[in-house]
Amino acid sequence: MYESYWGFQGRPFESRSDERTYFPSELHNAAQLKLHYAIETRKSVALLCGEPGTGKSMILDSVLQNLPSFVSPTVRVVYPAMPPEQLLRYIARQMAPHDSADLVGGIGQSIETLERMLRHNVGENQHALIVLDEAHLLESYGSLEPLRLLLNLAAELTDSESAVTLVLAGSNNLLAHVARHSALEDRVSVRCVLERFSQDETAEYIQHRLHAVGSKKANEFTAEAIERIQETTLGIPRRINRLCDLGLMVGFAQELPHIDANTIENANGELSIRSQAA
Repeated sequence: MYESYWGFQGRPFESRSDERTYFPSELHNAAQLKLHYAIETRKSVALLCGEPGTGKSMILDSVLQNLPSFVSPTVRVVYPAMPPEQLLRYIARQMAPHDSADLVGGIGQSIETLERMLRHNVGENQHALIVLDEAHLLESYGSLEPLRLLLNLAAELTDSESAVTLVLAGSNNLLAHVARHSALEDRVSVRCVLERFSQDETAEYIQHRLHAVGSKKANEFTAEAIERIQETTLGIPRRINRLCDLGLMVGFAQELPHIDANTIENANGELSIRSQAA
């Protein structure tokens, strides 16, 4: 709606980034490299942790879009809040759809199905990948121990470290949950912890997003506005996106030449009202 007013070729602060708008911060790049390393060298477990809105899903999306050809099959569980037998059954059905169509039994039957699939996979020199979003929820359902058993099985089927890489992504609580399962923690090869943006990183992030959609000046936000954005969002990218997007809308509606700190304050007040109403 506001794109033509500001001279953009798209909305710069869409919640999901693409190749144009992805901001290569040091921590995000490091996390991608670590995850690629764990997968490509066939490690057992990799952890990706951070507060909500710090970019975990974005990193996973990028990693999954750039996997080497030998990584197959790939399963991503977006919301694993289910009992262990249901979780393993879901994974088995996704990884071996032809072998598990009638799978109705408990954990043992799912493990048997996964063993057959992984054994065949190893014979084809393929490496399986399981990605679990919101993995901090697993502890409440008692699902970390069954996943450890699956990893034990996967380790016995290959000369490499494992026949499957398990990527667990979740809040920072995930680190403590895994630490309580020493046998699982021993299999963790990579730990990635995302932090909030600093003041400078927030400014660079905003400018990068503006340039990505064709901004000719990239000063739509004043320095004072960016400082206010940092204070309000605490450097969390998802919050930055929401606030900047609404700020640009307010600027368009009021025909402003740029977004100043007062505009950001008003936009934040509107977001607060929306949150309270929800």
